[in-house]
Amino acid sequence: MPTGAKATEALATEATRAARALRGLENSSSSVRLQAALAIGTTPDPRFVDKLIERCAIEPEFSVREMLTWALIRHSPALTVPRLIAELGSGRAQARSQALHTLSKIGDRRAWPAITRPLLTDADDDVARSAWRAAVVLVPEGEAAGLAGALATQLGRGDRETRLSLSRALIALGEVITPTLRATMTDPDPRVREHAIATERLWRDPDAGFEFAIEEAKRIVVLGTNSQEG
Repeated sequence: MPTGAKATEALATEATRAARALRGLENSSSSVRLQAALAIGTTPDPRFVDKLIERCAIEPEFSVREMLTWALIRHSPALTVPRLIAELGSGRAQARSQALHTLSKIGDRRAWPAITRPLLTDADDDVARSAWRAAVVLVPEGEAAGLAGALATQLGRGDRETRLSLSRALIALGEVITPTLRATMTDPDPRVREHAIATERLWRDPDAGFEFAIEEAKRIVVLGTNSQEG
């Protein structure tokens, strides 16, 4: 077969493979979607990026969403990061949450300016948790204290999972959280005080566990003692 014909055939085969993978992302079977995302990530192609991001916004299965994120990570940040940042303005909560999650995995600090206060305080808990995780990964040197202050406005929020996620995000920032936590320990809202005290306890003694830290914090708030008293 002439060289030109071989090249044409190879291109046709590649186009067929790409089309099959893209169709697979929309298959009704989650296992097929998973395999399609795996195939795309194994052989990255710029043509796949938009479709991967589009699918992240609507994919119902957690394992498939994780594979979609992995596939995106396999592509160049120059292609993925601007598109993911654009998703942060989506009206669909899952689109925002998955974009933040993927940005945290990519770890490109050029995305930091896009992690805005509205995302850190998003009404959707999944979005907010993803924003907290992304923020502590992407925060530039010298801005951790400001981030700690922004995160502290969410103390006392949500269920156990949400509160633990916020505590972990704050603890990841290190020593800079101390003044912020101390300030919130006198907040008028007892839930905020409890969460601040529990976060400090967990930071100083990670082996204690979140449940123990919360129970200790509740006792402290009820007794009206400070976090350093027994």
